[in-house]
Amino acid sequence: MGVIRVENIRVFAYHGCLKEEAKIGSDYRVDLQIKANLQTSAYSDNLSDTVDYVFLNRIIREEMHKPSHLLETVAKRILNRIFSEDKRVTKASVWVSKLNPPIGGDVEKVTIKLTDKRKN
Repeated sequence: MGVIRVENIRVFAYHGCLKEEAKIGSDYRVDLQIKANLQTSAYSDNLSDTVDYVFLNRIIREEMHKPSHLLETVAKRILNRIFSEDKRVTKASVWVSKLNPPIGGDVEKVTIKLTDKRKN
């Protein structure tokens, strides 16, 4: 097994329960960690034998651009797509952070984390 991390993906999106959030949007940070068998690609040196992090970044960006009330919903969509589109991924964790959330006070970010495993 091996691990691939794609970290600090910055996205501007429109998530939240407040009407203002849907209109003005916010800055977000997404971090992803996946587990997969990387032994074949380690020997072959072929992109087709591994989980392409360009593919992972694309999924994150596409799902982040679909407005949702909750960050948990966005994170679950990201995980579902990764598992459905790349059979090599056996486990994944995604962190979705809203930067400077409108919750009153000086708060840098709020973060949710979801982890899931491939269901055989």
